Amino acid sequence: MSPADKPHRGTIHIEDAAVIDQVAHPGEQFVLSVHAPECAQHATAGSFAHLQCDPDIPMRRPISIMGADPESGQVDFLYKIVGHGLRSLGHKKAGDTISVLGPIGNGFTIDDNKPRKLMVGGGVGVPPMLFLANQLARAGTNLGTSLVLMGSEVPFPFTTVESHVGVGGIATDATHALESLEQQRIPSRLASLQGYDGVHNGYVTDLTRGWLAFLSDSERAETQMFACGPEPMLEAAAQLAAEFNVSCQLCLEEYMACAVGGCAGCTVPVHLEDGVAMKRVCVDGPVFEAKTIYPSP
Repeated sequence: MSPADKPHRGTIHIEDAAVIDQVAHPGEQFVLSVHAPECAQHATAGSFAHLQCDPDIPMRRPISIMGADPESGQVDFLYKIVGHGLRSLGHKKAGDTISVLGPIGNGFTIDDNKPRKLMVGGGVGVPPMLFLANQLARAGTNLGTSLVLMGSEVPFPFTTVESHVGVGGIATDATHALESLEQQRIPSRLASLQGYDGVHNGYVTDLTRGWLAFLSDSERAETQMFACGPEPMLEAAAQLAAEFNVSCQLCLEEYMACAVGGCAGCTVPVHLEDGVAMKRVCVDGPVFEAKTIYPSP
């Protein structure tokens, strides 16, 4: 097999990364920042890293990258405690060292012919959407007609403010936005079933439907949709994309062992023109076209 048959070869780096900061948030959520310059240099929105939680825990944990600064070498992760591995990671503090394997996987593919971007994140699927929005903004993309939608059933681990950026077709109870995006004039709205102030009382896909329905046919034709989150949310997002004839990419999350394509423990069925193929979420994904994961009946 030639190197061309293994496009991910040589793209994954292993680093002993120094912890810059780790901040705990309600709902057992943590924002971890590390100095991993190789990972920061090559990461793209949708890619992830495999982190060693503790030297005494042999199995690494795959965590989506929330942000990467190639200049400073900083890489940011948002994760929620699930199991003893991530609980151990939550004890890391500034100055500690974490082994980081990354970036791993194929990120989102940007279509410059579709300037209107819709980014939908639910729960731990929020980080790739923030990475994507900031990546596009850093590249000089005008996101004034785009939209970032986020849903969470635990408190949002970000500062939210009342939005002064108008968004058409959105439920009237969705009045707050992420402060960091608001400052960049990137429209955003939030959803939850927990009754948070200024947050839509419902699903993030409710907001998605409202916005897509508000757009004209010509506006939807220039819209590119991205989504990451729990499986029911991804399926609903794919159905909305098909209903409104909008191109859509999904960032999947799956249990992983090696995370570099060797064990094939993270395979999912992908529907292609010539039939169904089993693809590895780690290196063949984690980003796939929505219609290949949830084909229309």
